[in-house]
Amino acid sequence: MADPRFKLENQLCFPLYAAARKVTGLYTPYFHDLGITYTQYVVFMVLWEQDGLTIGELGSKLRLDSGTLTPLLKKMEEKGYVTRKRSTEDERIVRIYLTDNGRSVQDALLDVPEKVSCCIDLTPEEAATLYGLLYKILG
Repeated sequence: MADPRFKLENQLCFPLYAAARKVTGLYTPYFHDLGITYTQYVVFMVLWEQDGLTIGELGSKLRLDSGTLTPLLKKMEEKGYVTRKRSTEDERIVRIYLTDNGRSVQDALLDVPEKVSCCIDLTPEEAATLYGLLYKILG
C-alpha cells in the first residue's frame, strides 16, 4: 500500500497546480487572435500599469527569473509589442517599453477579466478569501 503522504488527495500542491492550469486555460481562447500566451498577458498587465521597467523589476513583480523572462520578451519584441532599450547610464540595465501595438492590446482584451471571472464559480467573498490565502502562501 502506498504511503499516505504520497497520495495525490493529501497534497496541497496538486489542487493549486490543477486550479492554476484551469484558470490560465480559460484565458487561452481570448489570446489566440493576438498570438500571445498567458505569461505574455501578465507582462502586458504589469507594463500597462508601469511602462519602462527594467527586466529585474519586471521579473520581481511577476516572480520570474531572467532566464524565463528574456526569451519571452524577445518573442514579444519580435511581434512588435515591446521594445528593449539599454540604459544610457549603465548599459547592463535593460528597460522594457510598450510599443503603440503593445498598448493597443489592452483595448482588445478589455472584457477578458470579466469573462474569465464569470467562468469561475466563486462568490466575490470566496474569491477575496482565496486571493488572500494565495498571497499568504507566496509570502
